[in-house]
Amino acid sequence: MAVSALAASYLARKNAKRLLIVGAARVASLLCEAYLAVRDISTVRVWNPTTSEAQALAAKPKSLGVDAQVAGSLESEVRAADIVTCATLSTAPLVHGAWLRPGTHVDLIGGFTPGMRESDDAVFANATMAVDSMDALVEAGDLISPIERGVLVPGTIRTLRAICDGTAPGRISDNEITVFKAVGTALSDLTAAALVYRAAVREESAESVMS
Repeated sequence: MAVSALAASYLARKNAKRLLIVGAARVASLLCEAYLAVRDISTVRVWNPTTSEAQALAAKPKSLGVDAQVAGSLESEVRAADIVTCATLSTAPLVHGAWLRPGTHVDLIGGFTPGMRESDDAVFANATMAVDSMDALVEAGDLISPIERGVLVPGTIRTLRAICDGTAPGRISDNEITVFKAVGTALSDLTAAALVYRAAVREESAESVMS
């Protein structure tokens, strides 16, 4: 889930503190720590159809001192979140654009086929959009529908690689809604290695200061 964290480092607000995790399976269980590596997350809410699975996922960040709880109303939690990350296999939209407040970052990493949907078309209206690969435009149901309906214009979509190398901008203002859609690429492995290296450098620097 390092690619989600890397995207958030460019697309989420610097002061983002409240994270909503939608889904509670294995992939979702890795997201909190990934986001903690790039933002000062103090509040985590977990939404999942099965409450026991959400409770199990929330227990891990809670053990790290984070205010982590099971979400009640999905709509209410989306409205309150700074970052919404979805890791489900849903075939019907879970996150709706009408629920998003200005400045929210949305991370969609669950759906990877044309029949899967984690968000409705309105999520992409007037949003800054980035993908891990342009393959997502023809593979992900979350993007196929809004593109077909003219809600999302392919020419406005940036790749994470372009954002990282500075040829495309990330977040420009605190009020814009940003969306990142991942379908899985080799970039994910490179990102994981980069984040591990970055964390090691930070740890080494901290040890140098303490010694």
